[in-house]
Amino acid sequence: MNAIEITILSIVLMIALGYFLKRIDFLSFKDVDSLNNIVIYILLPCMIFHALYTADLSLLPQLGILPFVILASSFITGIISYFILKTFNISDKHLWSILITVMIANTGFMGYPVSLGIYGHEGFLRAIFCDTATMAIFLILSFVLILKFGGNIKTAIKKIALFPPLWAIVFGILLNLTNIPIGPVIDNTVNYLGNGAIPLIMLSLGISIDLEGLRRSKSAIIFTSIIKLAFFPFIAFLIVSFLGLSDLQFDVSIVEAAMPSGMLSMLLAITYKLDFELTSDCILINTVFSLVSLPIIIMLI
Repeated sequence: MNAIEITILSIVLMIALGYFLKRIDFLSFKDVDSLNNIVIYILLPCMIFHALYTADLSLLPQLGILPFVILASSFITGIISYFILKTFNISDKHLWSILITVMIANTGFMGYPVSLGIYGHEGFLRAIFCDTATMAIFLILSFVLILKFGGNIKTAIKKIALFPPLWAIVFGILLNLTNIPIGPVIDNTVNYLGNGAIPLIMLSLGISIDLEGLRRSKSAIIFTSIIKLAFFPFIAFLIVSFLGLSDLQFDVSIVEAAMPSGMLSMLLAITYKLDFELTSDCILINTVFSLVSLPIIIMLI
C-alpha cells in the first residue's frame, strides 16, 4: 500500500469506529459537542501552534497564495451555485442553507488529517494556510447573512476573534519569527495534545453520521455533493494551473478544495436561523461521499 491508501483507509477505519461506538450505545450523538469542543478549543490549536512554531517559515511569501486559491474557488463556486439554485422554486432560507455548505470546505477538521497523512508536516503547514481562507469565508458569509436575515455584526466578528485555531496561527507564526523559546516541557505538552486531535476528529465524524438524512434531503444532498466534491476542486485546479503552482502547493490546494462541507456551515445555519437540519444533512452525507471522491481526486493529481 502507498501513503494515500494507508491514510484514507486509516481515516475510514477511525470514522467507522466512531459510527460503531454510536451503534452499540457506547457513545451517542449528544457526545459530539463535547468532543468537538475539546478538539476546537484545546487539541486543534495545539496541533496548529506546534506545526507553525517548529516550521521553516522562509517560504511564507509563497504560502500566502494558498488562501487566495481557496477564497477564489469558494466564491466562483458560490456565485454559480446561487444562480443555479435561484432557478428552483425554493425560499431564500432554504437556498442559503444549501449555499453555505457549498462555499465552506472542511479544510481544517478533515483537511488537516488528510494533508498531514499524505504529504507530511510540509503538507500540513500548507493546509493551515488554506484553512485561513475558510475562516475568512465564514466571516464574509456572516456579514451577508446579517444583511439578508438580520443579526448582529459584532457577534460575527466576535466568533472569529475568539476562534482558538486563529490565535494558534497568530502565536505560532509570531513566536517562530521572533525565536521566542517556550521550553521543552511546554513544547512536549503541546505536541502530545496536538497528536490527539486527529483520532478525536475522526471519532466525532463517525458519531455524527446519520444516514437518515439522505432520505430527508435527497435533492439538496445530491446538488451539494456534486458541486462541493467535484466542481469546487475543479475550479481550484483551474486556478492553481493558471497561477503556475507546482508540487505541494499544487497538490495541497486541490486536496483542501476537495474537502466536504465544513462544520462552520452548521454554526452559520444555527446562528442565523436557517434550515439547520437541511444544512446538517448536506454536511454529514457529503462527508461520507468524500471518502470515495477524495481518493479519486488525490490519485488523479
